[in-house]
Amino acid sequence: MPSGLSRGLFFLASSVVAGLALAFVIIAVRPQLLRPAIQAAAPEVAQAPAAPAAPALPAAQTLAAPTTAVPPPSVPTAGPTPGIAAQAALAVHGSLSSAAARAAPAVVNIYTARVVTERLRPTLGELFGDYLPRYRQRIERSLGSGVIVDEAGHIVTNHHVIANADSVRVQLADGRVANARIVGRDPDTDLAVLQIDIRPLPVAVFGRSDQLRVGDLVLAIGNPLGLSQTVTHGIVSATSRQQLGIAPLEDFIQTDAPINFGNSGGALVDASGALVGINTAIVAKNLGVEGIGFAIPVNMVRGVLREIVAHGHVMRGWIGILPEDLNDEQAGQLGLAQAGVVIGNLYAGSPAQQAGLQPGDLLLAINAVPPRNAQDALGRIATLKPGATVLLRGLRGRQVFETRATVRERPRGAGG
Repeated sequence: MPSGLSRGLFFLASSVVAGLALAFVIIAVRPQLLRPAIQAAAPEVAQAPAAPAAPALPAAQTLAAPTTAVPPPSVPTAGPTPGIAAQAALAVHGSLSSAAARAAPAVVNIYTARVVTERLRPTLGELFGDYLPRYRQRIERSLGSGVIVDEAGHIVTNHHVIANADSVRVQLADGRVANARIVGRDPDTDLAVLQIDIRPLPVAVFGRSDQLRVGDLVLAIGNPLGLSQTVTHGIVSATSRQQLGIAPLEDFIQTDAPINFGNSGGALVDASGALVGINTAIVAKNLGVEGIGFAIPVNMVRGVLREIVAHGHVMRGWIGILPEDLNDEQAGQLGLAQAGVVIGNLYAGSPAQQAGLQPGDLLLAINAVPPRNAQDALGRIATLKPGATVLLRGLRGRQVFETRATVRERPRGAGG
């Protein structure tokens, strides 16, 4: 009997479990069957207040876009969405406007004119020698920018802005106009210094270009395309850019602040309004390149300005070498132990030749400082005063040597 009772209880339990499992499966597949049962078993729950259920949509409409919905936020069509640089400017709104107000009065517009003589198209008589050739003259005008750097009326600009100009006219931010005289030029750095006789004058505050960091906010102020006193903004993209082919001595600040024709010679200022560079060049936009401009750092401008005001030109050191950059492959082909800066050639009778240097020597150090590249080597020598002695360390084949050369003033148009 007990065994029969056990078998009965086991059968009953199995049936209950199987029934519950089947009910669970049915509810999972058809959950709507559960609502009437709940309402019947517990009507008080069904009568409790509840949020009205949304009406069911026909099956054909479940994947269709709703015809009535909350409209998405409107997108303004009057102008482009601010980019990263614009958002950064908005984040410091007030500091950039203060910087522009502080720096802009010292930025001037420069207008140059020169007389150009052209030969007219020859006639048949000229072609056969019956008549003399005919010429005509026209005035070629150009524009640029400059920065007032002292109360004496000195203005720094680019050399290429005033090159070959017969007359130079300056317009200040307050509308005053004056003729300018050229104090001096420095083609090696593409800088020039002008002077005007108007008083009083707003003067730019010099900053420190050696303290600039990539990502710092900067403003470019100038006369782009004849639109006077235009301010654009961006960031410092890189520092100490060299070997760009813009000038013999280069150490540029790279920026994405828009620089256009007429900005040359204008101010690049930091977020405080201090002058950190002179806008000089852009990468040609016809190559499809945008946002790459270059400015001469103000630390270089200081030295050039001081020399031109004092001497009318820049006195630079010179030993007469023509250095070249050498990579590992080229060094191996020449039998040199390492890559670096090699002396490609020498000026005859130069201090370098008198010191025993030869073409093919690898220049290891200048006054114990290794040159980063050929242009850096020229720059280090250029900073030395005429009459000074420079210690040169080199490598000839596998042999290291040292020699001293007496620095001379750099001849006009000479390298090294």
